[in-house]
Amino acid sequence: MTYAWYDILGTVGVAVIIVTYVLLQWGKVRSEQLVYSLLNAVGATLILISLYFDFNFPSFVVEFFWLLISLFGIGKYVVGTKGT
Repeated sequence: MTYAWYDILGTVGVAVIIVTYVLLQWGKVRSEQLVYSLLNAVGATLILISLYFDFNFPSFVVEFFWLLISLFGIGKYVVGTKGT
């Protein structure tokens, strides 16, 4: 099996999402924190980049919504901090 640069990006993206979830379960981050949504958005973006080169529709749908929800969380955080 050959591993292209976009496969490496996708693998890093998966690792970022998994580590973020582990940190959440260990209580090291909270879902309300900006870092949680940022890490999820970075992970999903890296996976989406890899899917651009080796497309898989179900994976694309999951990662698209993962990114969308993460961006919503980032927006929610930004709006919430402007109000304080």
